[in-house]
Amino acid sequence: MPLNNDTIQQTLIRKFGDVLTDWQEPYGMLTFTAPKEINLKVLQFLYDEPTLNFRFLTDLQAVHYPAKKGQELAVVYHLHNLVDNVRIRFKVFTDIAQPDVFSATALYQSANFMERETYDFFGVNFTGHPNLIRILNVDEMDYFPMRKEFPLEDQTRVDKDDEMFGR
Repeated sequence: MPLNNDTIQQTLIRKFGDVLTDWQEPYGMLTFTAPKEINLKVLQFLYDEPTLNFRFLTDLQAVHYPAKKGQELAVVYHLHNLVDNVRIRFKVFTDIAQPDVFSATALYQSANFMERETYDFFGVNFTGHPNLIRILNVDEMDYFPMRKEFPLEDQTRVDKDDEMFGR
């Protein structure tokens, strides 16, 4: 029987119950949310379960939602079952004041650089990562550039006329 989104969802619900939430299928890709405390348990189950077989971590990144108090940062995992050619996405949310999420490097070696990049740009602290240091930005940076904490342009500029730009 081919693997489909309903089978994946029912298998995950049987294992984890109601702790997995926000089930969606944007553009046909099964998407759900898990508590950050069990991200490794979910990843391990998706990896080990023979009917699911999600053995390839396609991508890992973060998104900053400044309006979601207590859940400002989302870590998003994209997983691929190469046998059945099925992809899924799941998210874990964390507070920006303490952005700690368990590292997936023990399960997926490809998570190493992806987690370092996510730390570098969003400040997510991947607990258990073997070498969590900046990968693209200079070590002296004391902020995380992809967070939506700064205006997109300098508001004090006088060298441009807003009327020329339709504002």
